[in-house]
Amino acid sequence: MDPVSTPKCQLRQPSMAWVASVLVAQAIVLTGSIAALAAEAPALPEGLGESPPSEGPALPEGLGDAPAPSEPALPEGMESGPELPAGLGDEVDTATTKDQESPGMGLVDRLPPWLHGYWETRAGVRVQDDPAQSKDLILGETRVQLELEKSWDQAILEFTGDVYGDAVLEEGEFDLRQLRLTWRPLDSIDIRLGRQILTWGTGDLLFINDMFPKDWQSFFIGRDTEYLKAPSDAVKVGWYNSVMNVELVYTPQFSPDRFITGERISYWDPLFSRFSGSDNQVKYNAPSDWFEDDEFALRLYRSIGSVEVAMYGYSGYWKSPGGQHFPPLQASFPRLNVYGASVRGNVFKGIGNVEVGYYDSRQDRSGSSPFINNSEFRLLVGYEQELAKELTGSIQYYLEHMMDYEAYRNAIFTRVLGEPRDENRHVFTIRLTKLLMNQNLRLSLFAYYSPSDSDAYLRPHLSYKVNDHWTVEAGGNLFSGAWDQTFFGQFENNSNVYAGVRFSF
Repeated sequence: MDPVSTPKCQLRQPSMAWVASVLVAQAIVLTGSIAALAAEAPALPEGLGESPPSEGPALPEGLGDAPAPSEPALPEGMESGPELPAGLGDEVDTATTKDQESPGMGLVDRLPPWLHGYWETRAGVRVQDDPAQSKDLILGETRVQLELEKSWDQAILEFTGDVYGDAVLEEGEFDLRQLRLTWRPLDSIDIRLGRQILTWGTGDLLFINDMFPKDWQSFFIGRDTEYLKAPSDAVKVGWYNSVMNVELVYTPQFSPDRFITGERISYWDPLFSRFSGSDNQVKYNAPSDWFEDDEFALRLYRSIGSVEVAMYGYSGYWKSPGGQHFPPLQASFPRLNVYGASVRGNVFKGIGNVEVGYYDSRQDRSGSSPFINNSEFRLLVGYEQELAKELTGSIQYYLEHMMDYEAYRNAIFTRVLGEPRDENRHVFTIRLTKLLMNQNLRLSLFAYYSPSDSDAYLRPHLSYKVNDHWTVEAGGNLFSGAWDQTFFGQFENNSNVYAGVRFSF
């Protein structure tokens, strides 16, 4: 679970005013261009506005198409707003809108109905000094996201794109989150082609059979949780029937995680026994040949009463670096197969889930190479329940068991790769979510604790929905560990707090 940066295009010391002007100009140009294209497209036929539920059990806080029972709702302010108050546009009945007035309603009312999105600004700072990084600022950006959807007979085109200015890296970026065409040749079959966010499995911010790319940098610095899921350029085919639903995903070019490289978050480098950051970033060589370095993922699932069972398969590569290559010294992505299964359903007064996976490290099945990850068995057990009115709690247990551990220990003949790993890594998580003030105020805490590594990671979060368009939030990413080389312990100097404001339309 090492984290990676997106490709960057450096600009020369831009001011925040310059960044803001670029964002506004790009958003206006993009909105105008897409509006012209949409005006030429046929009108939306009835019944084509919704997609079938083909993504399976959802993940928490915006990680899937539909949130799981234990998860908070979609980010505040994403709903469409009430009617325009009198005096700001067309005449309306003031008796019915007196209590619904909201800043920004006039602007939203003038937007075309097929255009949605948000503008937000976020900032985050480290809570302690990090010698491996030159800045205390870990997050500083102004972002505009635009979402568009256009439907034709048996087809839907979806677009989601982000334009933002990054004050930490001093650059402007465009992130294409989604450009997906969905075609339904039959009621039981859909084909989705293009850039898309994909997610499988039953875990709450823990993943076993979800082998689609993650953005660990965004997750650890305070961006919205939806950005933990990175996009894939893929083809997804789904066949839905009463016997067994089948989903097959083909990714023609390997899509690695956006893992930690040191660019923004420092990490422990076992080769040099020190912390590395922006001045000593990870060097890696990811497989990148189209149609040769490809990936396949398969899911078979069905419901039996109130219980959903699923089986998974994956053929590709370790999503974050799983080995070292010499020479030159580079992090590598060895070949990997994953086989797994999951069960999810009602248990007592809540919902329980069990998920397992076997990670077949194809380039070192004997476990004798110290430079390639060993094969692993992974287990996840979870339970979620409403504890009181507007208070939900969940708990999970996660295990990583290294196969061929004796061969691994025999292969570590020197300490050049750092301290040897334990045979078993145990992690517990707990989530508490409390809703207040007519559910406009959301307080949550998500905590990871590993008794085997003696480290922890806390994610406190507060979100307040001011009205139908404006949302403010604050939170933190707090790491602690007894040793520098453990997964959460290595990020202790990157502990941070952040705040943000969002206007949705």
